[in-house]
Amino acid sequence: MTEFIEIHWTSGSLDEARKISRYLVQERYVACAQITPWIESVFMWNNQLDTSQESKIVFKTRRENYEKIKEIILENCSYEVPEITFVIIDGGNQEYLDWMRESSESSESSSLHLH
Repeated sequence: MTEFIEIHWTSGSLDEARKISRYLVQERYVACAQITPWIESVFMWNNQLDTSQESKIVFKTRRENYEKIKEIILENCSYEVPEITFVIIDGGNQEYLDWMRESSESSESSSLHLH
C-alpha cells in the first residue's frame, strides 16, 4: 500500500492559503486541502515574543509527493520560514485511502509559480 501523509502548513493570509491549496488539488499533488481560516499563533521570532493571526492548512497526499509540494509552497508563500511538516497516516477507512490514492496522482506540472 502507498504510504500517505498529512502535511501541515501555516499561511499568513487566507487568500494565499486558498490559492496554493487550489493549485495543489487541481494539479493532483494533494487529494484534499482543509483550511482553517483563522488561528492565533504565539511564538518567538528574532528573540521577541510574537503573536500572529494565520490560516492553518492540512493536505492529504502520498508521501512521494511531499518534496514537490514543499517546493511549491516555498516558491509561492510569503513567509521567510513557513511551517511545513508532515505526519504519516498509519491507517484508516480503506475507501477513503483508495480515494486519496486516485486523487493524488499528479501529472508533474512544470511551473512552480502560481499565476
